[in-house]
Amino acid sequence: MNADFLILDKTIEIMSDDKNAKQGQINIELDEKIAEGTYSNLAIINHSVSEFVVDFVSIMPGTPKSKVKSRIILTPQHAKRLLKALGDNVKRFEKAHGEIKDYEQPPIPLNFGPTGQA
Repeated sequence: MNADFLILDKTIEIMSDDKNAKQGQINIELDEKIAEGTYSNLAIINHSVSEFVVDFVSIMPGTPKSKVKSRIILTPQHAKRLLKALGDNVKRFEKAHGEIKDYEQPPIPLNFGPTGQA
């Protein structure tokens, strides 16, 4: 798997186990539970003036009810950087593996109850 690092706040470098690692680097740990990942085939994106909220959902065929599996909250600047990083990765993926087919699907009627504010 190729890994890219989306820098959200400031430039960071991934620290290795090298004893000569420079000061100012950060060690990012990935525990086993998070490394398993969570499957999602729907992302619901909302925003306010100060944040973007991305809810990841897994909808299974024939199941009338689903739950949000994960929620990520980003500043507008971080959301824009994520958009750019995803776009760059999709371009590289398509260059290596061919065009990703976008199969149009009808809108899914979603019911979250009363509309809230972020």
